[in-house]
Amino acid sequence: MKVSDFERMMAIGLSRRAILKTGASLGALAATGTILGAVGSANAQDASLRSQILQIPGVGKGSPTDADWQKVGELCLGATKRSVKQGEFAGVQLSFMGLNNQNLHNVIFRGFLKSWEDYTGAKISWIDLAQADYNPRLQQAIATGTVDFDILEMGAPFEGDVCGKGLASEMPDWVKAQIDMDDYVDYLKAPVGTWDGKTYRISVDGDCHNFNYRADYFTDADLAKAWKDEGHKGEWEVPKTWQKVQEVTKFLKGKTIGGMEAIGYLDAPKAWGGFGFYFLGSRATAYAKHPDDKAWLFDVDTMKPRINNPAWVRAIQDVIDALPSESGDQLNADPGTTAFQQFLAGTGSMVSWWGDVGSGARTSDTSVIGDTVAFDILPGSDDVYNSKTGQWDKLPSGPNHAPNMAYLGWGVYVMARVDSDEKKKKAAWSAAAHLGGKDLALWMAAYPSGFQCYRKSQFDTKEWVEAGYDEAFISNYLASQSNSYNHPNAAIEPRIPGIFQYYSVAEDELAKVFAGQMTAQKGADAIAVAWEKITDQLGRDKQIALYKASLGV
Repeated sequence: MKVSDFERMMAIGLSRRAILKTGASLGALAATGTILGAVGSANAQDASLRSQILQIPGVGKGSPTDADWQKVGELCLGATKRSVKQGEFAGVQLSFMGLNNQNLHNVIFRGFLKSWEDYTGAKISWIDLAQADYNPRLQQAIATGTVDFDILEMGAPFEGDVCGKGLASEMPDWVKAQIDMDDYVDYLKAPVGTWDGKTYRISVDGDCHNFNYRADYFTDADLAKAWKDEGHKGEWEVPKTWQKVQEVTKFLKGKTIGGMEAIGYLDAPKAWGGFGFYFLGSRATAYAKHPDDKAWLFDVDTMKPRINNPAWVRAIQDVIDALPSESGDQLNADPGTTAFQQFLAGTGSMVSWWGDVGSGARTSDTSVIGDTVAFDILPGSDDVYNSKTGQWDKLPSGPNHAPNMAYLGWGVYVMARVDSDEKKKKAAWSAAAHLGGKDLALWMAAYPSGFQCYRKSQFDTKEWVEAGYDEAFISNYLASQSNSYNHPNAAIEPRIPGIFQYYSVAEDELAKVFAGQMTAQKGADAIAVAWEKITDQLGRDKQIALYKASLGV
């Protein structure tokens, strides 16, 4: 296809994918007598690029370096060059606020954007934040009206706070075409990323908690014999319910595997800037998210908290009961510790986390478990609490599963403060669009980046196998995510203003509970009281309306 033809179609709003795959387009272009060869060439180029970047540095060849990130960013710069002239943004200065967790997020964005800066002439300064500092820093900027960044890495739960207050720039149509939003997995399409019908977000991440476990534990003959000798019901196997996770965790206390201390589930009791609440949530959703009820955090008509109902209290009590059987200093473990310093480093047999555990297992220098890790959706529960009847139900279909769609993924947002300067606005959106590109997305999901699959095109196992993953491993990993994304009883994160105020308060109270200063019920009651005050402060009627909208009821 001629570049001029491609640019003309992009200008009228056709996405690259639509141009290449729509039958009507193919038919019209075929009439010119040039299309078949051109499409074949374009597809071959796309496949060649994706294959090329997945070999940087190569699965099993250690963690990527800054040189690798820069090379991948440079190879994926084609879409930018089609919409921006070389040097077009000379003199533009942009500031970018985001995370620097585990040397990921902002750290790799720098590498990806190095060639973009060189080509466009714009310069970027960086505001790097640890996970625990992110929410306070963002809330301070919102509350004081002192937004001092042009581009923001942010999750969808904050959209009520940022987009709802007019702080974000609306996405131009040319950006929508460049990033191919049709390729997003369904649960990340509108209304996620939108507010009042306008689009603000470029997704760079999916997000759900899946279940990561050590397969070698559950094929170990000695542990199987001990399990049987102790009279446990059922075979020694990977737990499918939280009841079994508890039983296995307590069973493993004092046992060994391969000469090492055997440890069961890894809880994350230490606060993490509000993000730690998701890990209690992943224990609770199977108890609290009934298939006949979309709500699970608040009553939908009143915003009355459910955090102190029997389902949530049961989840809190599970953590209290399991901690003595977990690692010696588990009380001081935050989620970063459980995933990267414990599980990937060989401590523990089960952990709930986002997709980073799977993408890091065979591509991170810190991982020693690459050949033994396996994946599933979050465990279910033998029964589920029905908030409408106040009873525990046993479902005819078996255990209740409710994958936790925790955080709805990171996105890149441009701030409204650039809107008055067209050159700066285009530069900011161009940088964001480069990070949200389709090919870059594949690489980020395949290597440690802080981001997991968020596009349908990322679920082609053949591309991963060609990168060096073995088919059984990657099929298992991708299935744990796609089955969570598409689960009919998924627990959807509410995009309401102040959601991290709720989560942060909960973390503070849960710290007291896990330290033994109060019971699970009293701690949950204290959280509920605090949540009611937040709702009143933010406006109950408004919160109810937005909560309903976020759940689609």
